[in-house]
Amino acid sequence: MYLSDMHTHSIASGHGTSCTISDMAKKASAMGLKLLGITDHGPATLAAGTPSYFRSLAFSPKHRFQVDLLYGIELNILDTEGTIDLEEEILQHLDYAIVSMHWQNFRPRTKSENTKAFLNATKHPAVKIIGHCDNPEYPVDYEQLVLGARENDVILEINEASLAPYGYRGDTRANSAQILRYCQKYNVPILLSSDSHGTTHIGDFTYAAEFVHNAAFPESLILNNQLPRLKVFLMNR
Repeated sequence: MYLSDMHTHSIASGHGTSCTISDMAKKASAMGLKLLGITDHGPATLAAGTPSYFRSLAFSPKHRFQVDLLYGIELNILDTEGTIDLEEEILQHLDYAIVSMHWQNFRPRTKSENTKAFLNATKHPAVKIIGHCDNPEYPVDYEQLVLGARENDVILEINEASLAPYGYRGDTRANSAQILRYCQKYNVPILLSSDSHGTTHIGDFTYAAEFVHNAAFPESLILNNQLPRLKVFLMNR
């Protein structure tokens, strides 16, 4: 069992979910989690979190239903220069950020351009996780991505929503295998993430955990159960 889930979405992300942060924390507690990250989509996502919403998170409770909470954001990468969709002043008050590519904000480009965009985005000190970079629509040079992540003190996730049958990104297994191979080669940690929109999949790593286990990836490089280390890592600017 894993004790943390750092990539989840509440009602503020839109996408049809009506779950509040309290709903999310209650479900996390029921799943046995000790640490939950709320990372709603950035303002460039249609009907997602507004700047005022993310600004207000600094005043939200950090402990609910016996679960510690960190408040972050899933930023949208907007161009190959790594431009992101939340202003610096607000980012400074969030605990951490994930950066991801979404079709409505960054159309798939060449492997070189996609890799450049990810690497440039990871240079921002708030960015600590690269989100679902397993997407086959966005070819990436995974060795260069992992090396850049190590240089910028950023980690990659293995995304449950990508590997599960209900996922919509196609067959991500080959790309996930490359992520694991290079992370192990260069000693770069990973996180298992549910990417749950609402409460349904919070703390559910059924397919991600099986995939990582079958790849014989070392447990010491999976940060989900290393809570003090994980908190320090995510909030270290």
